[in-house]
Amino acid sequence: MSCVSAPPHKFNNSSMLALRYYSSKAAGLATVTSRKLFGRPGNNLTSGIVGLANVGKSTFFQAITRSKLGNPANYPFATIKPEEARVLVPNKRLDHLQKLYQSERKVPSILKIFDIAGLVRGASDNKGLGNAFLADIRAVDGIFQVVRTFKDPEVTHIEGNVDAVRDLTIVQDELLLKDMEFIENIQEKLAKQMKSRSRKNGQEYVEMEGEKETLEKAYDILMGGQRIINKTDWTDDEVHVLNRHHFLSTKPSVFLANMGKDEYLSGDKAEIKGIQDWVDEFAPGSPIIPFSAQYEWELADKDGAVGAQTSALPRIIQQMRQALNLISYFTCGPIECRQWTVRERTLCPQAAGVIHTDFEKTFINAELIKYDDVAELHPPFEEKTLRAKGKIHRVGKNYVVQDSDILTFHSAAQKKK
Repeated sequence: MSCVSAPPHKFNNSSMLALRYYSSKAAGLATVTSRKLFGRPGNNLTSGIVGLANVGKSTFFQAITRSKLGNPANYPFATIKPEEARVLVPNKRLDHLQKLYQSERKVPSILKIFDIAGLVRGASDNKGLGNAFLADIRAVDGIFQVVRTFKDPEVTHIEGNVDAVRDLTIVQDELLLKDMEFIENIQEKLAKQMKSRSRKNGQEYVEMEGEKETLEKAYDILMGGQRIINKTDWTDDEVHVLNRHHFLSTKPSVFLANMGKDEYLSGDKAEIKGIQDWVDEFAPGSPIIPFSAQYEWELADKDGAVGAQTSALPRIIQQMRQALNLISYFTCGPIECRQWTVRERTLCPQAAGVIHTDFEKTFINAELIKYDDVAELHPPFEEKTLRAKGKIHRVGKNYVVQDSDILTFHSAAQKKK
């Protein structure tokens, strides 16, 4: 009878740092390609602001949420419990459609963001407030990783000096080490379950063997100092196994280089090259956005534009939506123009279900207008003219919704009303 081998040896921080430069490219890691859909299914996905203590996370949180939530302060662990806020997603296409349809109001999508307390070296061994912080990260779907490049003697650094690459390495090591611990614990439980069963249990046993093999692959990737999400050739079945466990290193990241205000406004990006090199090696394909939390905080009450520089926040929000594989479709009429959020690869009935579950259950078809066909039009919206030009299409249950589609759903539930 086959059984799971003993869980791999647990490594400490220094061991992981030594392993970081182990070559894992042969494992199918990394260049920029389309990725599998890791994470929870659904459209109401969340993001968390992550980084070492005193790198500007709470200042960024206040700026992006335009609120007094969070607790920016010049000492570690000023934030203990995660703060939550909902951020409106800026969308110029929604603005245009409201004018075109002459809608009374517009309703943008939102992005839910959590300000998570700062990590410290050794968090995976519960140093600082480690386990609680890592659990908070595990609960979100995407990560805004803030790394400090600004130098300010009045703002202490928990490591004693500013070194962006070192800080990136510390945070990544803690996430990988915790994932390794998760896998060890899962393997122990799986071994006990497989010992109590045999191949006579059929499909159940086959699924356990498949989970065992997938977890072993994931562990090898972590041992190489790489994130699980970096591997681009996971099968659908393997992704299904990994998604059940919500590993920290399967969460997409947007890296935010927090610069000093003067450096940011001057366009000096000398500090970004080291960050870019690190991301190319250990988080390939992840976006890096230079910004200044101090400057964004000052802009919060000034409509996002002062002087020569505009706010980086709209781009930051859109990059996280892309990282989470979120897209938008619109419903438009004289009363309301609304932006709805779905995940990439969503079929038309499921998109209708975001509005109301009955629309999905009794879906008949939908009328589709591509945004590009109305992008240059001026009000008033003339449906007959557009229909005569063949720009209004009827789509069915197998249509995959695309970003910026304008949809009108037809369902049996609507007919009953």
